[in-house]
Amino acid sequence: MKRALKLNAAAVILAHNHPSGVAEPSQADELITTRLRDALALVDIRVLDHLVVGGATVTSFVERGLI
Repeated sequence: MKRALKLNAAAVILAHNHPSGVAEPSQADELITTRLRDALALVDIRVLDHLVVGGATVTSFVERGLI
């Protein structure tokens, strides 16, 4: 959030990796995405997507209808 504010961002795309190699979003991933989306909305920054990378696979929250 600090970085987005410093850069005067209007929107962000979140991304993180799963060292297990499984790109399936966990319940914790969904919870933190919701919390970050809500916190960023307070300062008018949109979350466009959250990508989970596992091995060579990437899962998009937008494509899954989670955002």
